[in-house]
Amino acid sequence: MDYDVFNGDADGIISLVQLRLSDPREAELVTGRKRDINLLRRVDAAAGARVTVLDISMRSNLADLKRILDGAASVLYFDHHNAGEGVEHPNLEAHINTAGEICTAVLVDQYLQGAHRAWAVAASYGDNFPAMAERLANGLDLPLSDLKTLGEMVNYNGYGGSEADLHFHPADLYREMAGFATPMDFLAEKPDVMGKLKQGYEDDFHLANGSETLVSNDTGEIRLLPDAAGSRRISGMFGNKLAQENPDRAHGILTRQEGGYLVSIRAPISRREGADSLALQFDTGGGRAAAAGVNHLPDDELDRFVDAFKNAF
Repeated sequence: MDYDVFNGDADGIISLVQLRLSDPREAELVTGRKRDINLLRRVDAAAGARVTVLDISMRSNLADLKRILDGAASVLYFDHHNAGEGVEHPNLEAHINTAGEICTAVLVDQYLQGAHRAWAVAASYGDNFPAMAERLANGLDLPLSDLKTLGEMVNYNGYGGSEADLHFHPADLYREMAGFATPMDFLAEKPDVMGKLKQGYEDDFHLANGSETLVSNDTGEIRLLPDAAGSRRISGMFGNKLAQENPDRAHGILTRQEGGYLVSIRAPISRREGADSLALQFDTGGGRAAAAGVNHLPDDELDRFVDAFKNAF
């Protein structure tokens, strides 16, 4: 059996859409909400199996990656997150780029030599890289507003404290999108999917706009959202929007949860660095230079986080 392992956000889902358009195959889908990144632990690949990994940190999956490779499965790996020490193995083909302005779907687009470029444009918008999306689209007659909305809504769907918070399980959303030659075809054929996501986004964003401000100065802002499913769904996209509106400021979005906080971190767009190093100072932190998070920040570490955020940015 083959496995397709992918992050449940726009970057992970759309990366797989691109790959399977060019290389169709039957595979078990292994995915979850955006922050569910230790996905390789769920893969029990036999010798000779093909495992494709998209948009999850090699650093966070290193032990299981080594287990899979040593079991004689082959792994094709695309990612842009902090990879840690990484690994070299004859069964591994890795395309890793941790530059501040890159996403996994663009790495896949490069690998496929632009075969499904419109999908990569949508993913770039979803992963909060609008300038990169526009560069990719240069010279092409694409409906950029529609692709921006698609990318953002697919990305929004991936956030949540549990899979129960999501409007669509990421595997189901992938199945809805898979096989469409272009995102325009998907939008034309599946209007109900986008309608549900857009309505949810509008409702949740209204909640986030009323959130409490913990820190606000010229270099950064920290916002606090209440303990609610809507807060958990919108936290990442809310951080993206604030970052786009204030490109020289860093942003931290804290969402209350039992015993602490769920944290999203956005580095200033003007330099796109430091989010991952800040997140990795905390036990459940991880991510990439431009955007990172902490899955659970205990109540008694809030002051330490605020101080570290101010020092970082």
